[in-house]
Amino acid sequence: MYPSEKLSNAWRNTPTKWYPLPWFIGALLLVVLQYRRTAAREVIVDEDGHEVVRLKGPWQVHILGALPLRNLSRFWGWVNSLELPVWFRPYGFRVFAWTFGCNLDEIEHADLRAYASLGDFFYRRLRPGARPVDPAPLVSPADGTILHFGTITDHRCVEQVKGITYSLDALLGVDRGAHKAVVIDFPARDLEVVDDEEFANVNGIDYTLSQLIGSATPSTPDSDDAERPPEFPTDPEAYTRHAPPQKYGERIDASVVEPDKSVLETVAEHVSVAKEMGVQTALQRRLSVSGRHVKPGNTLFFTVIYLAPGDYHRFHSPTAWVVEKRRHFQGELFSVSPYVAKRLENLFVLNERVALLGRWRYGFFSMVPVGATNVGSIKINFDEALRTNVRGRPPPPGTYTEAVYSRASSVLNGQPLSPAQEMGGFCLGSTIVLIFEAPKTFEFTAHAGHKVRVGQKMGDVPHDKDQ
Repeated sequence: MYPSEKLSNAWRNTPTKWYPLPWFIGALLLVVLQYRRTAAREVIVDEDGHEVVRLKGPWQVHILGALPLRNLSRFWGWVNSLELPVWFRPYGFRVFAWTFGCNLDEIEHADLRAYASLGDFFYRRLRPGARPVDPAPLVSPADGTILHFGTITDHRCVEQVKGITYSLDALLGVDRGAHKAVVIDFPARDLEVVDDEEFANVNGIDYTLSQLIGSATPSTPDSDDAERPPEFPTDPEAYTRHAPPQKYGERIDASVVEPDKSVLETVAEHVSVAKEMGVQTALQRRLSVSGRHVKPGNTLFFTVIYLAPGDYHRFHSPTAWVVEKRRHFQGELFSVSPYVAKRLENLFVLNERVALLGRWRYGFFSMVPVGATNVGSIKINFDEALRTNVRGRPPPPGTYTEAVYSRASSVLNGQPLSPAQEMGGFCLGSTIVLIFEAPKTFEFTAHAGHKVRVGQKMGDVPHDKDQ
């Protein structure tokens, strides 16, 4: 008998007995595989490989990183969407409200049977007048607890908690010249120019010729206290796409100087030649990732607001500003609770987030809703194209998809928002990070550990002559 036949007979005739392994061995194997996948994901801030961000922290952090948090969040989202029996809703929501401290007296629908699912109750509206708006330059965009606040140093680092920092460029993204942005469409508005000019004048927001004729210059700040250079569009055809600003009838807006056509033609020609040669203009080289320099006398401030599960989950505009673009980062979904924030370095850089970039009366302004465990969706009311926590293979860490809101207003080159105007929301508790430029005399009126509510005063500029 050949050896192959012996082996075949032994395979067929030898009895096989299976022994079940303990369930926790299989679970441990899955945890190890998930940890290897998470640990291998690095956030590279720029194309040269600088500012590599990794998962860092004590052993509790690495255990957390080994869990399939994104799949768990999708499962929790499915559970939240299940329609509850009508008879059960009042009892179930009252138990939830008692457990997490929800105030049922301020919600839009007093009859709890109006909320079909737990997700509907999470995303509840408040009754009109429940959140009065303080007359202040900066108000709270959400109900929550202030985790931290302060200024951003010359090293472009934001303090997550005392002693732990993360990169501003990693949070907001590095501007790449070849990056393609999606232009979001907006419905036409009657008297758009008149309304938007009035909005800009009342709120002290600049609108210049370059903004009116389609400047592509980004609006994120640079840390150097240097003069902001004049901004010119990089697209030569931009000069012909929009007419010069007008108020009503044929009256030219006195706040904008009508340019000399020969000057515009010369600048457009120079820009066109530079583009053909593949050479960036001196202006473009001076602009950093963030897009524009901080004005003399100003500095960059930040604050972080944590939304607990029992808080109102919609977020609102913290000031009068113009949102010019958004950057969506598909990251992880770690918990953003104060416990984790004190231990997991680079938490807000690693997590999925939507960076909204724009400007207010003092310069640059940004608002970053950050996703978290069980927060499967971040919604922006004026951006229906945004999709968060999507299925499929995630893109390389640190990359983002970008959309611009220039079609919201030809005057403002973005979406105008008033203080406390609703912007969107989370499907459960999460975090909002504000990064903004303001005079060095700006003072926060709410401090770390304080509970804040939508519309509550958060900061002021003493002796501001423009107010």
